[in-house]
Amino acid sequence: MPLTRQNLLRHELIGLEAEVVESLDPSLKGKKGRIVDETKNMIYIEEMGKIKSLPKSIVVFRVSLPSGEEVMVDGKKIIARPEDRIKKCK
Repeated sequence: MPLTRQNLLRHELIGLEAEVVESLDPSLKGKKGRIVDETKNMIYIEEMGKIKSLPKSIVVFRVSLPSGEEVMVDGKKIIARPEDRIKKCK
């Protein structure tokens, strides 16, 4: 199944480009890079060769899909281990 706006939460986020567009921590707003890891509560992006950790509970991301489409993702809605989130959304 190709990755689309409708099934984004059923797919792996690692490898996608993301940018923080809103955050309760102002220092995180504007952080962008490739998602390199995900845990229950954190997203890790590589930005200019450095890994930045982003708490899911306080950020909203703009994720770029391979098709070029951009999707807004509220981090609060994806708080779960990636494997549990993928199973839950089926």
